[in-house]
Amino acid sequence: MIDEYRIGPRIVVIGGGTGLSVILRGIKKITDNLTAIVTVADDGGGSGMLREDLGMLPPGDIRSCILAMADEEGLMQELLKYRFTEGKLEGQSFGNLLIAALNGICGNFEDAVAKTNEILRVRGQVLPVTGSDVHLCAVLANGSLVCGESKIQPEVLRQDSPILRVHLNPEKPAATAKALEAIHRADLILMGPGSLYTSLIPNFLVGGIPEAIKGSMGRKVLVCNMMTQPGETDHYSVWEHAARATEYLGENIIEYIIANNEVIDSEALKAYIEDGSEQIIPTQEDRRKLEEKGISLIENNFVEIKKGYIRHDADRIASVVYGLICD
Repeated sequence: MIDEYRIGPRIVVIGGGTGLSVILRGIKKITDNLTAIVTVADDGGGSGMLREDLGMLPPGDIRSCILAMADEEGLMQELLKYRFTEGKLEGQSFGNLLIAALNGICGNFEDAVAKTNEILRVRGQVLPVTGSDVHLCAVLANGSLVCGESKIQPEVLRQDSPILRVHLNPEKPAATAKALEAIHRADLILMGPGSLYTSLIPNFLVGGIPEAIKGSMGRKVLVCNMMTQPGETDHYSVWEHAARATEYLGENIIEYIIANNEVIDSEALKAYIEDGSEQIIPTQEDRRKLEEKGISLIENNFVEIKKGYIRHDADRIASVVYGLICD
């Protein structure tokens, strides 16, 4: 059960990838009643290696969220982020190995994640969306079927054919009971930011998750990405992010969408543009379509640039979230 004595509103954040962990660093400042529900469809990098070698669920996105929400600082944080640079473990994260070891000790992934939460004194809890071994597949506009989360973007670019739809194999795996409980009890459900088709939508493909979100009394908020993602959301607008999420989540569920309206400095954008990304700025057409669907647009300057990377300003997002709950 979620601890009744934690302080603050009950906030659930759903997604995966770097975007989610960035937002969690801001949200944990306004509540201890924080739950991150994270996709387990990743099959690339160090997570993919452990998944293949040990037959366990991928720990990468889970690890990133745990680090974002942990109270442990200093050397422990550095240790968990450390990546081996040579030998058979080259590229592997020590944090991934810790979760893998606990998976062996506990006998299942969900308990391993819970024990990691405990060891690192996570402010709230990080939960896998499902305990099932799932693979993400995409049907492209040309009819091709691509299976494997890490293969989708490269194949879209290679075949020059956009994503038509995605699904999990097996379809509609059961959601973890704790994830459903957290959604049911939430005062606010924050979805995203992150890769739309490979980090966010996979959560909506898990059995019981869309229904739980729809049935929750909490406010439902989508965070729009600030940049398009080559091979995934090329030329997508704010409205298209909301529309694609709605296809998998269901109509009349998203109540608010948070979007950045600040034009990003050209020097910061340069590397992204060279990579094929475009900045996403709300347009009058976005505003009109969102209003027609009853979705309130919250737009402001949400940009933070760190070490050349464009990120959401986690504290500003947290301030908006707190305001929505207190309103």
